[in-house]
Formats: sequence, structure tokens, C-alpha cells
Amino acid sequence: MENTSLIALSKQSALNQKMAILANNLANMNTTGFKGEKVMFVEHVQQSKGGHAILGDKLAFVRDIATVRDLSEGPIKTTGNPLDLALQGDGYFVVQTDLGDRYSRNGHLRLDETGQLVNQQGLPVLAEGGPIVFSPQDTDIIIARDGTVSSENGEIGKLRIVDFENQQKLEVISDGLFSSEETPTPVENPGVIQGMLEGSNIKPIIEMSRLIETQRAYEGVRKFIDREDERLKGMVKELGRPV
Repeated sequence: MENTSLIALSKQSALNQKMAILANNLANMNTTGFKGEKVMFVEHVQQSKGGHAILGDKLAFVRDIATVRDLSEGPIKTTGNPLDLALQGDGYFVVQTDLGDRYSRNGHLRLDETGQLVNQQGLPVLAEGGPIVFSPQDTDIIIARDGTVSSENGEIGKLRIVDFENQQKLEVISDGLFSSEETPTPVENPGVIQGMLEGSNIKPIIEMSRLIETQRAYEGVRKFIDREDERLKGMVKELGRPV
């Protein structure tokens, strides 16, 4: 029965991680450009002697092997704000930080007090030649589909839109930013849409259903472990009685 307990604990650990991922997905269902995640598991199956009401006839030692990001596009929503940008298709905006370039699908941008184009955390959004800075005379901001930024006074720069050979290797930092050890490549034909934002690709009803299902499974395994713990305590107690 020790194997059964270990298997149950492995399943409980896997379900706990799955719940954390689902909860994070739901918490970010309104986050611009957010991409949902799911956990991939591998199971090592063995036959249960007599079967178990909670764990079933086949017992499986569960081990998580990866967290996979859903890279599908979220819905494109119109805002009318000229500094709101959605990316249609592949690509990431490049954001300058003290630790180097970071990457984001969140195009909810603004101008800081110096006229520099920044994200909501105040980090510069980079063009091919560096940060983009508008003068007080630049009042009509136009951003073309290829990322070219201009005003009534002429062209100012072109946004860096980059992609990666394996987007799954991007590491989540914070505030919708990613880092990568892989060198990014420019997107040849980016799809920048001005006045719109890409919403989260989370489907709340589906995620909530999955969370409830996972919570029920977790509770079932927890009850099994509690009963097994009580059974083992009883066995120890019986063994400790004098003959």
C-alpha cells in the first residue's frame, strides 16, 4: 500500500499545480495580450489490486514535464485610442528594461512626460533605432500596419516587431513581459493595428469548468490519503499492542 500512497501523493501534487495554473488563467482573463497556460503530465501506470474507489483500477504515478502556453490570438477589441496597438499574427513588441530587452503582446501604450512612447509601467517601447520620442508639435500620431510611426510632421521611426523560433521557451517575467535566451528575428510583415487591443485568449467558462473539475478530483485524492493515513496509524497501533 506504500506505492498506492505515493501514487496518490503524486496525483495530488499534479492536481495542485494544475489548479494554480487554472487560477492564474482566470485571474488574467481581462489582461491585455495574456496567453493561457496548461500543464503537461506523464503517467507511469500500474494495475491496482482490487481497485480503489477514488484512484480507480489502474494507478498512475504522475509527473509534470512542462507548462505549455496557448499561443492562439485573443479577440481584437476597438478602443479608439491612437496609442493602443494590437498585433495580428506572430510577433512581440520590444520593451527596454534595466536588465535588457523584454518582449510583450500588450500594446496598451502611452506617452511619458518627455514625449517618449512607453508601456503602462513606463518602460520605453523600442523602434528599430531605439526609443520613440514625440515632440509637442506631434499631435496627430499615425502608426501603420508595418509598425511605421509618424505624425503630421513626418516619419518618426518604425516599431521593432520580433518573433522567436520557439515561443514556448519564452520565460514569463512580470506585467506581461517575457525574456528569452534566444536571439529574436524581425517579423517581415507585421500586423500592427492602431486603436485596438488584443484581449486575453482565456475562455472563462471553460477555464472555470476545468478548475471545478480539478478541485473535485483533488478533494477526492485528499480524502483517500486521509483514510490511508488513518489505516496506517491503526496498523501501527495494533502492532504496538503487547501479545
